[in-house]
Amino acid sequence: MQRILFVCTGNICRSPTAEGVFRHQVAEAGFADRIATDSVGLEGWHVGNSPDPRSVQAAARRGVDISDLRARRLELEDFDRFDLLLAMDDGHHHDMLRRATRDQRDKVRMFMEAAAGHPAPPVPDPYYGEPGGFESVLDMIEEGARAWLRQLEARLL
Repeated sequence: MQRILFVCTGNICRSPTAEGVFRHQVAEAGFADRIATDSVGLEGWHVGNSPDPRSVQAAARRGVDISDLRARRLELEDFDRFDLLLAMDDGHHHDMLRRATRDQRDKVRMFMEAAAGHPAPPVPDPYYGEPGGFESVLDMIEEGARAWLRQLEARLL
């Protein structure tokens, strides 16, 4: 079982959207029994809350349901529990590398690197932006999720 964790600031916009989109793609590809997903925030401001309603609505317009997800905060144990921890932006990436042990750092990657290479562009935070920002973020997330799924498929087949 491959375990993938998506990480953003508060776990109500980018990371739950990435988890939901990736989970949806994994199920469509027939790997739901071989790939597990979760998402977290670096901060605990929204622990227990549903994703931002704008994220839920944007995902639903594309056939992805993220309404069941609830925010939680990154725990040190997550670095051991997960095979891959995907940061949505450079700040998240640096913070996670700071928290990880030397042996865990190889698991910490940028979400868009599978699709865009190095340096990977950040997935912008749509929280304070225009409503269209949620759609733009979804475009990026769909692309990044497909790229990570292709990489994981190669390992699983």
